Amino acid sequence: MGAEDGKLKVEGGQGAQRPRRRLWRWLLAVPLAFVGVSGLQVVVLRFVDPPFSTVMALRQLEAWGQGDWKFRVHYAWRDLDQMAPSVPISLVAAEDQRFPLHGGFDLQAIEKARSHNARGGRLRGASTISQQVAKNVFLWQGRSWLRKGLEAWYTLLIEALWPKSRILEMYANVAEFGDGIYGVQAASRQFWNKDAARLSGAESARLAAVLPSPRRYSAQNPGAYVQRRAAWIQRQARQLGGAGYVDDAD
Repeated sequence: MGAEDGKLKVEGGQGAQRPRRRLWRWLLAVPLAFVGVSGLQVVVLRFVDPPFSTVMALRQLEAWGQGDWKFRVHYAWRDLDQMAPSVPISLVAAEDQRFPLHGGFDLQAIEKARSHNARGGRLRGASTISQQVAKNVFLWQGRSWLRKGLEAWYTLLIEALWPKSRILEMYANVAEFGDGIYGVQAASRQFWNKDAARLSGAESARLAAVLPSPRRYSAQNPGAYVQRRAAWIQRQARQLGGAGYVDDAD
């Protein structure tokens, strides 16, 4: 075999390796880019109040897709200190009583939910407020493994980069309290024609009581279930120590 033949074989082998190297570079670049972009998203929203969330945008598109061109999302941001003190403790009492104590995932609640679901009956979830913020702000509704994996990643970022007060503030502003009504301020204006700062303890509890089924239950015209749950939330809020329980979370 001549020198030129050997050179051609070497060059041919190198040429075959180039697409592989490019593929590996892409396989490494995509997750690294995702880590960087997602981290930047969370850092920015630590300081910037979002004009909307992913869930809000998808709800608006859903309405338009159904031909409901008059549908509008109702959303108005309010800082936590512009809400009645009964609001954050009501949300924690209703949705995530160990919120100040866990790092984004409540392992005790997960185990209780697993044991309950194994016995049959109505399925019980164990999502924390941090997980719900991750889903509502950055992701979409659903039960796929992809979404759950992304939810876990964003939850870790949120817990690492935001104080607990910011997580709770974000949740109070992006949670849905009625069909297309997002955040405590928008709900307060729609249901009782007043600002979130003037909500009573009973009204705050009723808002928390409709979670996580705000299109099924009404905080404005509560049925027997919402009334019972709201009374339970008020009792739980008192037992947790009132507003001070979440004020000291950071």
